[in-house]
Amino acid sequence: MAGTLYVVATPIGNLADITQRAIKILGDVDLIACEDTRHTHKLLKHFGITTKTISYHDHNEEHRQKQLIEMLEQGMNIAVVSDAGSPAISDPGFRVVRSAIDRDLAVVPVPGPSALIAALTAAGLPTDEFFFAGFLPSRTGARQTRLHELSTIPGTLIFYEAPHRLAATLNDARQILGERKAVVARELTKMHEEIRRGLLSQLVEHYASVEEPRGEIVVLVDREVLENSAADSETKTVSELVAQFESQGLDNRAALKKAARELKLSRADAYRQLVAERGRT
Repeated sequence: MAGTLYVVATPIGNLADITQRAIKILGDVDLIACEDTRHTHKLLKHFGITTKTISYHDHNEEHRQKQLIEMLEQGMNIAVVSDAGSPAISDPGFRVVRSAIDRDLAVVPVPGPSALIAALTAAGLPTDEFFFAGFLPSRTGARQTRLHELSTIPGTLIFYEAPHRLAATLNDARQILGERKAVVARELTKMHEEIRRGLLSQLVEHYASVEEPRGEIVVLVDREVLENSAADSETKTVSELVAQFESQGLDNRAALKKAARELKLSRADAYRQLVAERGRT
């Protein structure tokens, strides 16, 4: 009989956040596949768990998942964990879960802490619709392109960011997404937890003037562009907005679509207005 793959969430900082079910599963399985065995051993030792561990991380994920699938098919029960939070969410785990499903093996979620959900619930931004974008690209051009793609999503935007890129990312977000409410959640559930709320421009100013922050960071951006920013757009013509967005890297089609949205026009109306404006020049 084949074994079961358990996808187990672990604390993102405060060890008291682990669930009783997670403790039981980690103690009962035959093997724990973990992102960093040394890190996970600290957690297991704290709860008196002696289950054998094996490394499973970004650098060996493709090779290791094949081994784990073979073990599951041989009848072993295996838990997969990340260093913190829920596996497979911007962490290793996706490949082995997909492989297990492809082979009709049982995959059981053991839910628990998640940095993005913890940040969202405390942010004070809309929670009815949200989009998790993982880590934005590290290179400026690629990051700005990604932010342009995210700008039309009608929900709260959530992404993880490294401390040394936070100020640059917030500045890019302000320039591309416009003025919006935003939140930076840092070191959640830990001793130095910080949740800073404000406008994107205020957060840009703050993090540009302080020492580089430390720890794990979640950035959340409201879906709504504030009226005072929209008012600036409403004073511009379609052709001016298209030129502005093209200068930011959008192609003509995407620039026209965004200009139409800013001016609350249909794309067809915006196109007709653009043709008319250019015909007058």
